[in-house]
Amino acid sequence: MKILFFRIGRLESEVYSCSFDICNLKDSSMADLPRYLVNCLQTGKLALLAILVSGGIVLQILSCALYNNWWPMLSLMMYVLLPMPLLFFAGSEATSIFSESTSGWADATKFLTGASAVGSIAIPVILKHAGVIGWGALAMTLSSFFIFVLAIVCFIQSNSDEYYSSF
Repeated sequence: MKILFFRIGRLESEVYSCSFDICNLKDSSMADLPRYLVNCLQTGKLALLAILVSGGIVLQILSCALYNNWWPMLSLMMYVLLPMPLLFFAGSEATSIFSESTSGWADATKFLTGASAVGSIAIPVILKHAGVIGWGALAMTLSSFFIFVLAIVCFIQSNSDEYYSSF
């Protein structure tokens, strides 16, 4: 994929052209890219995360509004509770949930985060089983959950890049 970038200096304009695969940005070619291009890619990642989160919110609201049944909003409570153990027990180390732990606090964090994640899926399934919501609301609520999970994984992955910490 060929991308052209224009950078305007004081009196001259330079055209930078680089060819790279957008999916493989973690290669050593990332260090060779100009700084403004790296900033542009960071902005694109933030925009993608914003689009994912807003899409998840829209699906959650649509699952309630389209079927005139607001019971699926109960899973929103679990979305709020999901990051709380990480914030309270893990601190700023978000990748600690993926590593081996010797601490009881880290194990408690993993357990509470897992319980919140299972609750986010279980609440709409139980509501469907009880006949409170329909199949459409269940599908939209579960797809909203998976979009939120995708956004969280992308955020953790984008924060683990060593290339950005050097700027």
